[in-house]
Order: sequence, then C-alpha cells, then structure tokens
Amino acid sequence: MTVAMSRSHTDAPSERRPDLPALTGMRFIAALLVFMSHLVFPLTMADQDPATPFSDPVLSERMMWFFFPAGTMALSFFFILSGFVITWSARPGERVREYYRRRMVKILPNHVVTWALAMLLFAGAYTPLWGLPNLLLVNAFSPDPALWGGANMPAWSLGPEMFFYLLFPLLIILIGKISERRLWPWTGAVVAGMVAICLITVFVISDADRFPGEELALTQFWFSYMFPPSRLIEFVLGMLIARIVMSGRWPRIGAAPAAVLLALAYVATLWVPAPYDQSLVTAVPFGLLVGSLATANLLGRKTVMGSGPMVWLGRASFGFFMTQSVVLFYLRPKVLGAAEYGVLGGILLIAGLILTNIVAGWLLFRLVEEPAMRRWSRPRNVMKETRQAPGR
Repeated sequence: MTVAMSRSHTDAPSERRPDLPALTGMRFIAALLVFMSHLVFPLTMADQDPATPFSDPVLSERMMWFFFPAGTMALSFFFILSGFVITWSARPGERVREYYRRRMVKILPNHVVTWALAMLLFAGAYTPLWGLPNLLLVNAFSPDPALWGGANMPAWSLGPEMFFYLLFPLLIILIGKISERRLWPWTGAVVAGMVAICLITVFVISDADRFPGEELALTQFWFSYMFPPSRLIEFVLGMLIARIVMSGRWPRIGAAPAAVLLALAYVATLWVPAPYDQSLVTAVPFGLLVGSLATANLLGRKTVMGSGPMVWLGRASFGFFMTQSVVLFYLRPKVLGAAEYGVLGGILLIAGLILTNIVAGWLLFRLVEEPAMRRWSRPRNVMKETRQAPGR
C-alpha cells in the first residue's frame, strides 16, 4: 500500500513538489502565540507561586484577556497546517511504513528528550502514573483532567497529531477520490462538521462537572478541545486545502487580505463563547491564509513569512514549542522566583524569555531533531544509495 494519491486524482507532477517557505515561517508565529498564552497566565507547577510578567494586576488581567485565544487558535492552525503539509509532501509510490518512519522520527526524538527533561527537572514530583500517558501520547484520549497536562505540558497536542498521522494513509485515499469540482463543497462540509462538534459539545456532552462561572464543564472542554477525533476535522480541512491548491482552483486571495481577516477573527474570539472560540471562528481565515501563502510561493512572490529570518525561526519552531515548559516552569522560577515587574521590566522579561526559548528550541533542533532525521528518516539502503550517487 502506498501513501500518495494516484496521478488521476491530482494535477501534481510525479516529482517532489516545491518547498513552501512562507508556511515554514508561519510555524514560528503560531508557536510564539502558544508561548505567549502560557507566559502571561499565572500558571505554575508544583508548589511554585504563580507569577505574571507585570506587577500591575490591571495590566496583567488585560494581557491575559488579550492572549486568551492565542494558544487555542495557534493549535488549530498547527492541525490545519499539518493536514496541508503532509498532503503536499506525500511522495508518489512511498510505502506506508516509510511514511510512518518519517513522521515518527520527526516527532518522537524531540518529544522523548523534552519529556525526560521536564520529568527530571520539575514534573516528576507531581505527574501521575510516572508521566507515562504523556510519554506515550495517549493523555488526550482521557477525560481525566489529572492526565491532560502532566510531564511536558504542551506535548499533549502531539497525541492528536499522532492520531492524524496514523489515519493519513486511509484519509489520503478517500480525499484523493474527490473530483476537483467537488473539493470546495467538501471543504464547506468539513467546516459544517466543526459546527457540529461545537453543538454536540454544548447540547449532548454532559456538563455535570461544570465549575461555577465557567462556560464549559471539564468533560465538554476535553471533548471539543483535546479529544483527537474531534480535532481530526481541522486536519482534514488542511488536506482539502492542499488538494485545492494542487488542482489550481485556489481563488485570487492575497496573503495580506487573508491576514487581515484572521486578525479580525482573533478579535472576535475575545467575545465569542466557548467552544465556538476554540477553532471555529479562526479555521476558515487560517485555511485562507495557508492556501494564499502557498499559492504566493508557487507564483514566485516574496512574502514576509518566507524571508530568511522567518524560515530560520520556523525550522526551530517545533523545538521552540517543545521546550517552553522547561523555560517557563523551571528556568524562570529557578532564576527569578516569583518576581513581577513594571511595564519596562515586564517587557524586557517577555523579550528575554522569548529569546531564551528560541535558543533552547534551536539547540533541540540542531542537536536532536536534525540528526535524528538524517539518521533514521529513510531506510539505510536508500541513504547509502544517496551518498554514493554521482555528484554527492
């Protein structure tokens, strides 16, 4: 069984499709939004005192309000982008086991290293079940909130990603059978599926464990935000957008208008109630931005997201995402305690933590992710043939 769509279902040539640097740059922006959502909230680990960057409670409250949607919308972007990129990069004739090899090697080395660091430095003292649900990437399947954020907290989102990767060989066959003229109607149906998930969350899933003043009960939040099958729809949306771009049917929507629409959607999420604010409001603008940036790259247009510095940051974005718990929940309290600062001091602290996490993420990329991809992403016989090929 092979992974890629047959030639009859796409106009893409048989050779490898061109790189899309603007989408690489966008990865860092999304990772930064997740980082900021965790930085400005008074989250803490174990017996640490919660601290925000700013000592002014009014400013801290406004920062928390503004960045509240950042993490959730960025995660939705990652799921949509994953569907797009994996569909775009599907290699004609590649066997399923080789596809699985590449995806596992891309994720697992970074995950195992950061999980071990988190457990060793701070999380081992309080994480239940020795952190194994987090290590095995199954904690998102559990409605038990005690398991959701254990060990390396952001790694829970890799569980849904792994679920998507496992299903991709089947999904690509089904989506590859959709005729080009039906791609847009199917995309609309997928967005309607996201609406359905929200309605099921509100009207079907039990709210018996709702805390006073909270919009969603814990079980409702888990179902709409963490449960991998619920998030699969966003991945499929990205796959469909990739097929539309491949088919040449993407409309003439510039990246700038799509970015403006996304900014307006972000503002809307500040007032839209849960669970509609988690991904529904921003999914379409994100999809338009992904498709528009990809099309701009294919047409040879320069974009800010595709510039050299942004691509550099984008390459390290997965490492940046995976090291944030160590920087925020171990390194910061270890060095600064629970200190909070005025406006200038808080801004400098935020800039310093971002820079520190960029360095940590880049080190993880260079020392773990990149060597692992070189060593294990392809079978030994293929790597040997590549090294021995003329001109190498």
